[in-house]
Parts: sequence; C-alpha cells; structure tokens
Amino acid sequence: MTASSSSGGPDAAGARAAAISVASRARPSGWLRSQASRRLGFGYLLLAPAVLYVLLLVGAPFLFSIYLSLSDANVGDPVASFVGLENFRAALESDVFYTALWNSIVFTVVAAIFKGLLGTTLAFLLLQPFWGRKFVRGLVVIPFTLPISISVLSWKWMYDSQFSVINWFLSRIGIIGSYGSESWPVWLGQAHLALAACIIVNVWRSFPFSAIVLLAGFTSVPTEILDAARVDGTSFMQRFRFVVVPMIAPILLIGFLFDTVFTLSDLSIVYLLTQGGPANASKILPVLAYQVGIQAGALGRGAAISLFLFPLLMPLMILLLRNLKRREY
Repeated sequence: MTASSSSGGPDAAGARAAAISVASRARPSGWLRSQASRRLGFGYLLLAPAVLYVLLLVGAPFLFSIYLSLSDANVGDPVASFVGLENFRAALESDVFYTALWNSIVFTVVAAIFKGLLGTTLAFLLLQPFWGRKFVRGLVVIPFTLPISISVLSWKWMYDSQFSVINWFLSRIGIIGSYGSESWPVWLGQAHLALAACIIVNVWRSFPFSAIVLLAGFTSVPTEILDAARVDGTSFMQRFRFVVVPMIAPILLIGFLFDTVFTLSDLSIVYLLTQGGPANASKILPVLAYQVGIQAGALGRGAAISLFLFPLLMPLMILLLRNLKRREY
C-alpha cells in the first residue's frame, strides 16, 4: 500500500486543504458575529453622530477659515486668489493686533482666576444643608441661561455714565463722590475701566458654570473616604487638597478647558458693551477679527486674525489632556 493510499489518496488531501481554506475564510465572519465585535460596532455606531457633528460644524468651518486666511477673499470680490501668509504678516505688522492680543490674554487669565475663586466658594456654600437649597441651586444657573444680549444690555444700563446704579450705590456708601466729580467713574468710557467692566460681566455670567462643575465633582466623592480622612485628623483644607482635588481632577481639568475656550473666544460681551473701545482699550482678538473680516469686508485678514486664537489654545489643551491621560493609569 502506498503512502497516498494509506492517507486517503490525493482526493483526501485535497479535501483536507479545501476544508482548511474554508475554515480560514469562515473565521473572520465568525469573529464579526462574536459578541465583542458586535458591542464594538455598536459603540462606533453610537459615536458616529457626534463625530459627524464635529466634522461638519467644527472641522469644515476650521478648514474653510484656513482657506480664507491664505487668500485675498473680500466681500466685494467674487473670486479670491492665493496670497500665502500675507494676511498673517499684515496682522503681525499692526499695532492694534498686539493690543488685542494682550487684552485677550489679560481678559482670559483674570476672568479665569475670579471664576475659579467665586465658583469654588459658591460650590462649597451650595454643599451646606439649609432650607431651600434646591431652589437656590436652580437660581444659580440663571446668569448662565439668560440670553446673552439681554443680560449684557442690562449691564450696559448699569454701567451708564449718568444713571449707573453701581455708581449710585458706591456714592451712597461714600466710596466715590457725586455725579460730575472727578471720582465718578465712567465704566465704558475710560480706558483703564472698560476692560475691567467687560471682565466683570464675563465673570458674572460664567462663574455659575464653574460652580456647577465643582459641585458635581464634590458630590461624586464617596462620603466614606471623607469620613476616613476626618478620622485621621485632617483639616478641611487638607481634605480638599489631598483627597477631593485628586479624585475630581479630571472633572476640574475638562471644566477649566471648556471655560478657557469660551472666555478666549467670547465676542458678544465685549462687542455689545464697548465694541473694543475706547481707543482699543478693551479690544480682544474675536472683536478685531469680526470688525476686520465682517464689518470691513476683508474676509481673508479677519480669518487670519481669528486663527491666532488656535496657537494660544493649543499648548493649554495639550498640557491639560496629557495631564488627564496620565491620571488614567
């Protein structure tokens, strides 16, 4: 008997090869039918609307702004031609650009400091048990939910040079003099007060968001851990610094990132209050980009100015996200 006949002959060997080939081809389809692959595919399906939203409403305008910044696009010209980095060079040669850049940094940093302090204080107060706490928590979000035009116009009336309720109160308690005196502040008409007035409105409108984020983080800390730290003899600040903050650090970082992006790109408050005046004292980059690109019609230069916000935010985003990634391990 030959070897081929003992093993079933060439037909048997071919059948075994065909069976192996069919099994190898069937293995991927079996993997696709597995529970893990179905769960993974379902997860991607759930993420698809969010990814599509980001691509259409964020990615597409961003790419279009890059296209405009590299062209001489103008409202009156139907066709735009490529000019390279000319719009960026023109922005860097403008003194107004550096004023707006400095004002943007001051506006963002000072507002972030005060929102952090006020938001933390308010979150601690809302954690305390008192009558009507749920109702007060609902009232806290009113500044953040009001239409921005209504709230800013109300502040503009309170900042009025003649009928300012803020000045009336300060005059009543003796901090400033009467109307017409040198100590009577003109909030939106004096260079050293205009940017501060805009920062106050931004802080008033946004610090409830910081308080809500912190309150959500505080309530997520298990009470058993806080009780154990209290038994160990730690003070309130020690528990907050060494127990609470490390546990809610991801929430704090994400909230801080969102708040920074919203503050740096805030156009409505400054434009509705001062339009960047007086004498560019309160002009920030979003206002300058709007005035150059939309009001003056120089779409290319306006897009180039707005893109300078990207390198301001990118280092902070990378730093925060890398810190957040390290905390996962």
